[in-house]
Amino acid sequence: MTATQPVAATTSQQSIFHQIVVVGGGSAGVTVAAQLLKKMRSLDILIIEPSAQHYYQPGWTLVGGGCIPFEKTVQSEQKQIPQEATWLQDRVVQFDPDHNSLHTDNGTQVSYDYLVVCPGIQIDWDQIKGLKDALGQGGVCSNYAIQGATYTWETIQNFKGGNAIFTYPATPIKCAGAPQKVMYLAEETFAQNGVRQNTTISYCTATGKIFGVDAFVPALMEVVQRKSIHLKTSHNLQEIQSAEKIAIFEVTKDAETETISIPYDMIHVTPPMSAPDVIKQSSLSVDGPGGWVDVNQYTTQHNRYPNIFSLGDASSLPTSKTAAAIRREAPVLVQNLMAHMNQAALSGKYQGYSCCPLITGYGKTILAEFDYEQNLDPSFPLDPTQERASMWFLKRHVLPWIYWNRMLKGGEHEGNIIRRLLPSKRS
Repeated sequence: MTATQPVAATTSQQSIFHQIVVVGGGSAGVTVAAQLLKKMRSLDILIIEPSAQHYYQPGWTLVGGGCIPFEKTVQSEQKQIPQEATWLQDRVVQFDPDHNSLHTDNGTQVSYDYLVVCPGIQIDWDQIKGLKDALGQGGVCSNYAIQGATYTWETIQNFKGGNAIFTYPATPIKCAGAPQKVMYLAEETFAQNGVRQNTTISYCTATGKIFGVDAFVPALMEVVQRKSIHLKTSHNLQEIQSAEKIAIFEVTKDAETETISIPYDMIHVTPPMSAPDVIKQSSLSVDGPGGWVDVNQYTTQHNRYPNIFSLGDASSLPTSKTAAAIRREAPVLVQNLMAHMNQAALSGKYQGYSCCPLITGYGKTILAEFDYEQNLDPSFPLDPTQERASMWFLKRHVLPWIYWNRMLKGGEHEGNIIRRLLPSKRS
């Protein structure tokens, strides 16, 4: 720890101890560490994070739509680590929760009193045959790859017509609305560039409907119909044959499954995702698909190890995996972790709030806010199912500022800031 800004620690020690260890220095890890230190500056917190860069991943849709450059979504990890915390730039390779310890890639054993597990989500590129070799060329793009959104925009901008496919997998993903957001921006760009009339756009989703929360389905179906987009449900991408420019899908209908081929001129792929393998291979994980950290959905406390908590994309919290969800999860985790440290009852309760700003075009966004029960949970006295220019302004300008300047600094209550910064005219 320094008087100004923490520098990544390196150690030749075989064993170190910290009171609280946070695995992951992304949105969840930095936010939790900052909020804990605001509660008690004397806490001894270690953040384990291998990356030297911190990414604002909600901005990658805007990069893929040509609204901002990729560089606007990146800052140094060192700048985000709270001054009072210690940063170990390393990767966890094994958890040993029965002995309150873990092991890192550099051979260090880290012991702790309390553990917060939030390493983010794993992108399983290999589950789609041929995807890794095809990605980033020949019209095969994905905003989920680091710097991949830049190629997405190049592909959209240079598209000359033909079949444009946008996919959604059969697993939970980061931001369930992102795969269709880039599609709506692409459709408008095709129209602006004069190639829309020569283009067929298909949204191929492995699910049975366009969005998981029923309240927003009618509005999104109206957008799809207005833009003449072909919605293909129960279409799960299995393979990319890049030489022939063919996408292979497994299609399920009436309990029958078949394999079909669809030619493409461009395809934006949302790959399958899961918890990192190091979690799947540990006793922290759920017994089931995904391998997520097994926590109580209301308290964020682990169901078997009471001194372990988890939030964010790697957790088993059954909500949409978004930065907005972390903004509500983090204060609950911090409250309950400190209660556990003080041997008090856990009174914090996370109700599953999540927010997905569904961009439906340039200057138009539906701010989808909901909880575990799919109840609408709007931040503003407006119909949240409607497209609004004000919500585009929120997504484009306000939320990135809040992320870098409030959320990562430990700010818990962003609602008043949002209301002050939004245009006064309701649109």
